[in-house]
Amino acid sequence: MGAAISREHWDTLMRQAMLGHDASYRRVLDEIAQAMRGVVRSALSRAGRGNADAEDIVQEILIAIHVKRDTWDQAQPLSPWVNAITRYKLIDCLRRQGVRAAVPIDLVSESLSAPPEEASAADAGDVRKLLAHLPERDRRLVEDISLEGRSIGETAAALGMQEGAVRVALHRAIKKLAALYRRDTEGY
Repeated sequence: MGAAISREHWDTLMRQAMLGHDASYRRVLDEIAQAMRGVVRSALSRAGRGNADAEDIVQEILIAIHVKRDTWDQAQPLSPWVNAITRYKLIDCLRRQGVRAAVPIDLVSESLSAPPEEASAADAGDVRKLLAHLPERDRRLVEDISLEGRSIGETAAALGMQEGAVRVALHRAIKKLAALYRRDTEGY
């Protein structure tokens, strides 16, 4: 995690914060957050992951610093302590995510909106049975975009969502459908 976050003045700011100086505490947390964003993005990139989780990890780091600040030995530099927390939070995130292939939804969005007449009646029935197991919003996203051929924009407007949120939710809903399909075809 290196020299980029070796900041001696963090020690002073954190010591002041431990004495109750709120401005020093805000400043050290802001500086740590700024430095950690770069560290986290770089680590995620090296792990072959996108930056979608970077801000969540930075927030986890800041929370851990806040919760565990009393464990920091004030006789020691702060940055190695912050580096250790960062490393553990990154490891936690990567373990939670496991190994997965990331395919941007934009690359497959065109194939998701095939007109319904291209599917056979039997396939449509099977899809409807699987869709019945999804939560209402997920079911509606898949039906609107994948079965009825509506655009991401139309669906976002109809559901009062941002287009990016629709893409993410659709991707997750399709993953749920795939898991249901695998369960049904492998388990029975």
